[in-house]
Amino acid sequence: MTQLLKDVQTKAQVWIDSPVIDDTTKAEVKSLLSNQDSKELIDNFYKDLEFGTGGLRGIMGAGSNCMNKYTVGIATQGLANYLLKAFPGKTIKVAIAHDSRNNSRFFAQVVADVFSANGIHVFMFAELRPTPLLSFAIRYLKCESGIVITASHNPKEYNGYKAYWNDGAQVVPPHDKNIIKEVNTITSFSQVKFNANPSLIKTIGTEVEQAYFEEVKKIIPNHEIIAKHNAIPLVYSSIHGAGITMVPETLKQIGFTNIHVVDEQAKPDGNFPTVKSPNPEEQSAMEMVIAKGKAVGATMVMATDPDTDRVGIGVRKSDGEFILLNGNQAFSLMMYFIMKNLKETKNTYIAKTIVTTELVDAMAAKLGIECYNTLTGFKYIAELMGKFEGKKTFVAAGEESYGYMAGDFVRDKDAVSACAFFAAMAASATEQGKSLYDWLIDMYVEYGFFKEGLLNVTKKGQQGEMEIKAMMEKFRTNPPAQINGSKVVQLLDYKSLIQKDLTTGKESKLDFPNSDVLQFYLEDGTKVSVRPSGTEPKIKFYISVNAKLPSKEEFKTVDQTLDAKIKGVEQYLMSV
Repeated sequence: MTQLLKDVQTKAQVWIDSPVIDDTTKAEVKSLLSNQDSKELIDNFYKDLEFGTGGLRGIMGAGSNCMNKYTVGIATQGLANYLLKAFPGKTIKVAIAHDSRNNSRFFAQVVADVFSANGIHVFMFAELRPTPLLSFAIRYLKCESGIVITASHNPKEYNGYKAYWNDGAQVVPPHDKNIIKEVNTITSFSQVKFNANPSLIKTIGTEVEQAYFEEVKKIIPNHEIIAKHNAIPLVYSSIHGAGITMVPETLKQIGFTNIHVVDEQAKPDGNFPTVKSPNPEEQSAMEMVIAKGKAVGATMVMATDPDTDRVGIGVRKSDGEFILLNGNQAFSLMMYFIMKNLKETKNTYIAKTIVTTELVDAMAAKLGIECYNTLTGFKYIAELMGKFEGKKTFVAAGEESYGYMAGDFVRDKDAVSACAFFAAMAASATEQGKSLYDWLIDMYVEYGFFKEGLLNVTKKGQQGEMEIKAMMEKFRTNPPAQINGSKVVQLLDYKSLIQKDLTTGKESKLDFPNSDVLQFYLEDGTKVSVRPSGTEPKIKFYISVNAKLPSKEEFKTVDQTLDAKIKGVEQYLMSV
């Protein structure tokens, strides 16, 4: 018997012996212990589910490395302890939201119970609501913190827990590290206060949503064009998630009248029965919304993930077929639209992440608008917004993984307002006698044809975690001299915060927080970024290539050339 197996058996026995753990959970643990195949036991107990810099995310089940009442309780008790220290003598308020996932409402109630048991006032939505509304509610209700129960676009087996601070953004330093310290000081389930004080738990009313709708109306441009083209057919799917509660209504509030919902996917359901995965980044998740789009002759189709912070977009071409925009294309189009409609560009800025298309940087530079790059994650964009508050005017932000944000009333990815923006864009394109697909090619001709690819390598469980670490170490200590026949000329290591010119050997310091990310810039203009996913058991390779597009007529030829270059880089990466 290996030492690891002995350790997890001992840990599992602690759960069985604990007077706090319920009988159903104890029975699950006993079943794991009696199973001859110890893999699931090891995966469930080989470590504690880490309260990372954004919160928790994991497979639901019994064990220290899973999402369950007890790991959620420990995380909440740690956060409660930190809030009581951070705001001494103050009446502390928190807001709680959840999505449609299995057990989301249950976990949300556990969170409410623990906070209230610690004397903290809780505002809780009566039913599922999008994550961006939670971000908005924290500021609207003047809360010190907030929690949303969601695993975003992960498979149905997962759930998660995202922690927010009083600015409506996910926690960043020093709070994230301080919360983690408090969570790690909890060594016994008896330290968690599970017995609620119901008098401190209040239901959030509809006034919060109404205030949100009013903010969206303020930031949408060209209302007269929307009024003129309000009957363009738009199709929306919530993919069984929280978006159904707000997206159709938001579209109506800004003036659209011909909105078609994919009825088969409208009912919230944590089993996501009509899709393999509720992730709008995957083509299979968009099949039903496209079919509905074709049936009704839609101009554009949209689908959001379970907690409605990401949106997938499909636009119709002249032949009636739909093309799915990837996150880089959709974000670039949004910025193309927003920046060209800005009445004032002085002292304004946009933001994006370091792995998101550099086409946006090129457009911003040409239009005289500052563009800031942050680490992956909207919490860093929100942190930047806080830094510049009162000094510069924030316009919009986005990232390649289908997350967008316009205006500063929400401090996280917001697919609700993004759907409204994309609908407004479709109306403006219609006014010009064009489609958003036409706009895409126009944008490439004007600013350069940037194309991106994403290669995901999944490595599950404890063994997978070790393999991902080994892959990152190999790329860091033995970086490639060339990729796909092109020389690597720049290496950016966000862990050591060193940028190195591989031609001259000159090094400079990167002004970023530490992060396990590597970027390689090639002689031919290609950029390759490598990072472990913060939310899934994957290592991600982001590939970016670009070329000039002299005219619309040459689009197909240049597109094929860039595709071939991306495939060549992917083949290289899979071979190392």
